[in-house]
Amino acid sequence: MIIQVVTRLAKQKFAGLLNFEKGRLPELTFCNDEKKRLLYLHIPFCEELCPFCSFHRVTFEEPLARKYFQALRREIKIYHEKGYKFEGIYVGGGTPTVLIDELDQILNLAQELFPIKDISVETNPHHLTPEKIEILQKNNVHRLSVGVQTFNDDLLKKIGRYEKYGSGKIIAERLKNTQGYFHTLNADMIFNFPGQTSEMLEEDLAILLNLNMDQVTFYPLMISSLTQETMEKTVGHVDFGGERKLYELIVRRLGKYYDFSSAWCFSHKESLIDEYVVKFEEYAGLGSGSIGYLHGICYSNTFDIESYIASLEKSKLPLQAFRKFDLHDQMRYDFLMKLFSTKLDITALQKKYDNKFLKTMWKEISAFEIVRAFRYFDHYLYLTPYGRYLWVIMMREFFIAVNNFRDYCRKQAGVK
Repeated sequence: MIIQVVTRLAKQKFAGLLNFEKGRLPELTFCNDEKKRLLYLHIPFCEELCPFCSFHRVTFEEPLARKYFQALRREIKIYHEKGYKFEGIYVGGGTPTVLIDELDQILNLAQELFPIKDISVETNPHHLTPEKIEILQKNNVHRLSVGVQTFNDDLLKKIGRYEKYGSGKIIAERLKNTQGYFHTLNADMIFNFPGQTSEMLEEDLAILLNLNMDQVTFYPLMISSLTQETMEKTVGHVDFGGERKLYELIVRRLGKYYDFSSAWCFSHKESLIDEYVVKFEEYAGLGSGSIGYLHGICYSNTFDIESYIASLEKSKLPLQAFRKFDLHDQMRYDFLMKLFSTKLDITALQKKYDNKFLKTMWKEISAFEIVRAFRYFDHYLYLTPYGRYLWVIMMREFFIAVNNFRDYCRKQAGVK
């Protein structure tokens, strides 16, 4: 009952929060503060498109991709000219390593312009080659996140990854051969695929533990309304009824050997995580289809790649839509994102919001205390084991809302 209520409320809240305004975003103002920010760079190209993926991605065409990387370099320079300083870089996609020489130039430029401390890059198993690894190392990539999803061959075939990336055995071997080259090698996994049983998940977990991965991120399946139609045709019906059982299995197996970096990320060491929104108060979203959050404004770049390139050829930011968060929206956003790391620094948030955080958010906090999702200790709110799963639900619904927004933007831009 509680889980159903949380799911319904999360859907309602996040749908409203991502009701963006159309039209021109206010000009990017000069930034002269020292707030901790991350630079997110989106590379939307993939050799082939997976049916479960709701991110902005298009089929790789080299001439278009090279023009895109050139435009992305222009966009990075605009943020530098406006005085922004970034401590971290997260490169997502798509497949960011699809043109490794272009990514090489992008990472070089960003490190020349900003005081970067951490770099995280996403990739796919077939890109774990000596050439690409060497270039990523040269560019000080601290964390390499590999899209594995599952080692089960039947599932890999259903989701269209077996022919692209090989069998589960081949993928595991590639991961094994890549260990030790980066501070953190992360395996991106998905649970709750249609037809995925506890036994299949157990086998995935056994392989991960045998590999002794630095970090494992286990996402619940999060698909937009449009992607759900594709999944129905290719993989099967998406059902959240067995999600909690699978999540508890993951926690039970990985929790013995790993620390929680977030409610679904398990780490041996301190490192960046895919949910960079947890550790950074603000982030700039660069690239076609990227979403950023700066100065209380959540904004989106255009999903039309040709328009993205054309705007930057004129030295204009390629913005498509935005939403200005009021103070309560900002507090809700911080509450959701920061607590997803499994603990919330109440003292820091009270200071940030001039001692108004608890006064404003008491209803939300009380509701979760009633269902024993929190425990309070030494100025921190900690998620209980039950609370961690509730937060998985909330973040799942948040990202589904984001994915639905992406679908809307793609449709507006005429992108399939």
